[in-house]
Amino acid sequence: MLLILGIAGGLSIIANVAVVVVLAVSSLVTIAYHFWPLVAAKNVPRGSFGWPLLGETLSFLKPHSSTSIGAFLQNHCSRQVHKHALSSLCFFFLFSFFHKAAITHVYGKVFKSHLFFSPTIVSCDQELNYYILQNEDKLFQCSYPKPIHGILGKNSMLVVVGETHKRLRNVAVSLVTSMKSKPEFLNDIERTATQILDSWKDKNQVLFCEEARKYTFNVIVKQVLGLTQDEPQTKEILQDFLTFMKGLISLPIYIPGTPYARAVQARIRISSTVKAIIEERRRSNINGCKKSDFLEILLCVESLSQDEKVSFVLDSLLGGYETTSLLMSMVVFFLDRSPEAVHQLKLEHNKIRSMKTKDEFLNWEDYRMMEYTQNVISEALRYGNIVKFVHRKAIKDVKFRDYIIPAGWKVLPVFSAVHLDPSIHADALHFDPSRWQKQDQTCKKFTPFGGGSRCCPGFELAKVEVAFFLHHLVQTYRWEVGEGEQTLAYPYVEFERELKMNVHRL
Repeated sequence: MLLILGIAGGLSIIANVAVVVVLAVSSLVTIAYHFWPLVAAKNVPRGSFGWPLLGETLSFLKPHSSTSIGAFLQNHCSRQVHKHALSSLCFFFLFSFFHKAAITHVYGKVFKSHLFFSPTIVSCDQELNYYILQNEDKLFQCSYPKPIHGILGKNSMLVVVGETHKRLRNVAVSLVTSMKSKPEFLNDIERTATQILDSWKDKNQVLFCEEARKYTFNVIVKQVLGLTQDEPQTKEILQDFLTFMKGLISLPIYIPGTPYARAVQARIRISSTVKAIIEERRRSNINGCKKSDFLEILLCVESLSQDEKVSFVLDSLLGGYETTSLLMSMVVFFLDRSPEAVHQLKLEHNKIRSMKTKDEFLNWEDYRMMEYTQNVISEALRYGNIVKFVHRKAIKDVKFRDYIIPAGWKVLPVFSAVHLDPSIHADALHFDPSRWQKQDQTCKKFTPFGGGSRCCPGFELAKVEVAFFLHHLVQTYRWEVGEGEQTLAYPYVEFERELKMNVHRL
């Protein structure tokens, strides 16, 4: 009996060992299959691939100050790799075998990695970034991770490509051009700004990020949907929009109750509300297109389907709400550290105000006179980096300089690396609005809103909102930002403490 038990025990151990061996071999085969396209690619930039599947994604996304490029990029752009240095990691033995000639080298501003489940070329190089942006749909194509599509929707201008994107963008440019200088639009912006600032008169402290979001949301929902801040639909959309925004930067796991799942459901509810508003407006315009506001102009665009119009409205809300409020917060944060810039702003805006009667609204000509204000906004965009990078992929093999970017590989042009490069911008790690008085804002050196055919069509509207708010802020209040506040890239920029600041009415 003992012999039988011993044999059975031995067989059990052998079976367990066999299972382990099979699993190990299976894992190695899977890893080899996964990494073979990476290893086999010829003349690609130097770099490392990190762990299987995840690659170096977690390191790349590690939070850091948005006024720096972060440890990941800093290390990779100057990292040295020695012969067989990676062979200590068991799953990289294949890499070492196929690259026996590995020698000590520096990666440089363009390197390979494995990010977002894809082999990737990361570019911190000004010329390559410009080349990528200018060759949209020719050599490169927008390629955001699939979970982003799940939240934004398949018709979002942020994710569609080719002719569909061109058609949507043309509509956006046309709408912005027709609306940006209209007195009604500018008056609404200024009226909303003064309402926000008037609400501070009995306060000693505000959370500026919260106030900025309130301001930009009230502006955009009025302009896009014709709703005032007191209407029930406005409050419903805002609540769903907050849920939507939290899910946009969460782990993309669709399980009921997760931020991502709640965001998808919130988008469905917002879409339903927007559809109802569009239908109601269409019925009221049964006698023809009046084209008196954003929504009526959009309704008259026959080249867009119903679902595309709904997505268009959601994109407008997203762009007009989050990125504009973040830009406002950055401007106020950086100005707190630059008394000279605040002084220059006051001089400019006092001069503009002295040319107007007490209750006279600002107009487009006044905005065009705000030259130093434009410099402040541009410097906040350069130094703060709201958009750190964008997602692209090579749609064919691309030769650039001495290396090849293989077809199908993800490509990440990193804008912040160019904005903070001291060889391109003198004293790059210092907030200095005056640099824009003598520095050319060429699209090669400065890409806060992207570039090429995917450059943000509404960037001028964002700048108008910030400029008009600053006009009244610097003439009405002085402020101090709380200790320890900083702009953090996650990679989307946010403030740790919601930009808590003390305010004093002048």
